[in-house]
Amino acid sequence: MLDGIFCVILPTDMKKMITILGPTASGKTPLAAALAAALPPVNGECGAEIISADSRQVYRRMDIGTGKDLVDYEVSPLTSHLSPLTSIKVPYHLIDIAEPGTKYNLFQYQQDFFDAYNNIIGRGKTPILCGGTGLYIEAVLKGYQLSPVPQNPELRQRLEGKKLDELTQMLTELKAQTGSNMHNKTDVDSCQRAIRAIEIEEYNLHTPTPKRELPPIDSLIIGVSIDREARREKITRRLKARLEEGMIEEVKGLLAEGIPAEDLIYYGLEYKFVTEYLVGKTSYEEMFQRLEIAIHQFAKRQMTWFRGMERRGFTIHWIDALQPMDDKVRQILSLLV
Repeated sequence: MLDGIFCVILPTDMKKMITILGPTASGKTPLAAALAAALPPVNGECGAEIISADSRQVYRRMDIGTGKDLVDYEVSPLTSHLSPLTSIKVPYHLIDIAEPGTKYNLFQYQQDFFDAYNNIIGRGKTPILCGGTGLYIEAVLKGYQLSPVPQNPELRQRLEGKKLDELTQMLTELKAQTGSNMHNKTDVDSCQRAIRAIEIEEYNLHTPTPKRELPPIDSLIIGVSIDREARREKITRRLKARLEEGMIEEVKGLLAEGIPAEDLIYYGLEYKFVTEYLVGKTSYEEMFQRLEIAIHQFAKRQMTWFRGMERRGFTIHWIDALQPMDDKVRQILSLLV
């Protein structure tokens, strides 16, 4: 049991959502799971369930590259509020719900999030939204009103062959017209993704979005902050470990299933650079170096998004990732009183 935590008296019917966000490699998932296990149980079960806010962990068989680390959802006896003898598996949602090669999007995420959220609340439990995809998090907290955007073959043909810099500039100009906060560089790091973002912004510019009843969600927001140098060291160490654990073999297997290389490149980061290595575009050393740099840049852009959320009116309670787990959980519990 977490030493000293349970002197905090929590409301037994607490259902307000908790959001845990932060850059990659900050330890969000283990913290969310430890927190879930520390909350008051409901009907003898874990009193909280985790809703993932990760745009790539939705895909099945994309495990190592997306860092699912499902073992993190199993909390040890020392941190379990339910039993001093056995570990507890914290239930999770919105992981492994789409097939590789498909283009899961923000509109679908909103629908799936609200299904999971209402299901958890309906069973008297506390939802914990956890992840690093800032756009997904902000969309559900604010209740963005979105509509499904169909593909535009004519637009895609017109944009085919353009470089990422050109597409990014077009997207920036479109966002200025629509006043959109969507499609930050965090999630637009390939030509395919940029073209899809342009497609969405073009559609929203000329097509009224139908009103939908998706209210904003009241949530305590916890940000996990990690020192830049510590984050860089952890990212590099984790990348080496994932390669040793079979990340290249994972991507080989997806290609062997018949998933086109360009579809894997669309997912960015690990899948982009490992696929380019496997199809002979880069050497192993170049792949590692470019991927390492890209992940560092990605983490920096995530923090830029989260700081932007604060400027847009969200209150984020930041805690130090390098503190002991006991202290981090205790800090969050004290905010719930």
